[in-house]
Amino acid sequence: MPRTSNARVTRAGRIVQHVSGLLSAGAYKPGERLPSVRQAAREHGVSKNTMADAYDQLVAQGLLEARAGSGYYVAQFQLPRAVPPAPHVAAAVDVVSLLREQLDQHYEVRPGDGRPPAFWTEGSELKRYFSGFKTAEPEAVDFGYGSSWGYAPLRERLRMWLLERSISVQPDGLLLTHGVNHGLDLIIRHLIEPGDTVFVDDPGYYPLFGKLTLAKARMIGIRRGPDGPDLEDLAARLAVHRPKVFFTQSLAHNPTGSTLSPAVAFGLMQLAERWGFLIVENDALADIVPTTLPRLAALDQLNRVLYVGTFSKTLSASLRCGFVAGHPSLVGALANLKMLTTVATSDYVERFVFNLIQGGQYLRHLRRLKARVEEAHKASCAGLEAVGLKVRQSVTPGFYLWTEFSGEIDELELCRKAAERSIFLAPGSLFRPDRASGGRAAIRVNVAYGTNPAFLDFLSEQVR
Repeated sequence: MPRTSNARVTRAGRIVQHVSGLLSAGAYKPGERLPSVRQAAREHGVSKNTMADAYDQLVAQGLLEARAGSGYYVAQFQLPRAVPPAPHVAAAVDVVSLLREQLDQHYEVRPGDGRPPAFWTEGSELKRYFSGFKTAEPEAVDFGYGSSWGYAPLRERLRMWLLERSISVQPDGLLLTHGVNHGLDLIIRHLIEPGDTVFVDDPGYYPLFGKLTLAKARMIGIRRGPDGPDLEDLAARLAVHRPKVFFTQSLAHNPTGSTLSPAVAFGLMQLAERWGFLIVENDALADIVPTTLPRLAALDQLNRVLYVGTFSKTLSASLRCGFVAGHPSLVGALANLKMLTTVATSDYVERFVFNLIQGGQYLRHLRRLKARVEEAHKASCAGLEAVGLKVRQSVTPGFYLWTEFSGEIDELELCRKAAERSIFLAPGSLFRPDRASGGRAAIRVNVAYGTNPAFLDFLSEQVR
């Protein structure tokens, strides 16, 4: 069996090289359809599986597009050319408690976790890749720090991916990071001075609140609705406050699961332009949601939007790899700050991620992950509603659901009771920038654990 597998991969690789050469020579025009898998397999004298593998690698490299039910087409994206360079802790600690449990893991049932289970990620293509640990193309490794900007081929591949999301990034407009949190930390260090006013989602991403607290920023929450930030609430706050930055997550929002609508996206960008504030858009789950969904960075083309992404949510929490994209003047300053604080990110990790992409393993992994998320999202919604809880609906299945309790329920007492049964909950108050503001008791539920019988039985008892 190993000989057959290696031979199949070798044949697929030769096909990839052959088709890549044809594309480079202009044998196919952008948008032109390639022969079907069956026809191409006959022409190359290989099995349909081998041909499909070769096409998948070409899609992963950005050379082809796969259209469901139609076939494979030559990609139409072109990267912008390079331009000549211009001359030249106490208050935050309580927020960390939820993070600490996600790392140390004392509880058996984990609906409050922020990440998918390991078998959804590490147990997929990643495990297979580690077992063989072969790179797509053998290359010499420098054994140095690497560039402070990050591994160049991965940066170029990311720029191509962002074009698929209608976001055009200049060569010096993308910086690799250790993940979203590292990107947010760099942005806060560079932009925020003590006493500066910033807007955040309410409810929103709690690790961000801890970073802003450490930076001594003044946080103002903007109510998060089912289709994004509430524009009426935003307008009312703008009449009183002058924020420097608005930190938000557009798609598959953490913790509510909501997704930005086109109307809200357009209205938000109009207000940003009128009032002169920057936007930091967190798109941590971009790889499992459709590329056609509205993104602020696509509307703005990185003029006043900094766009932050990661592989750590969808690939592995242990592979700390992400990026910040934005205007070159801002991203260049972040690159300098990164060099001063961490010198560089891991060249090994970035090469590893790049080779997963180039070899097609990441694409195959995402297909499985999306299917698992969609199934778990649907089942978790049904399970929570069956015990009498109302779930905030989302048009885009993601990792998270937000459910509020009716009546008088003490969140801390609820978490204490759950802990006695080794059930880890994520209380809603942790996701509020002002935890004393009140509101209904709520929890964030990870869809991977939303149908756990012990968890649902516990909730049913509390609702009754």
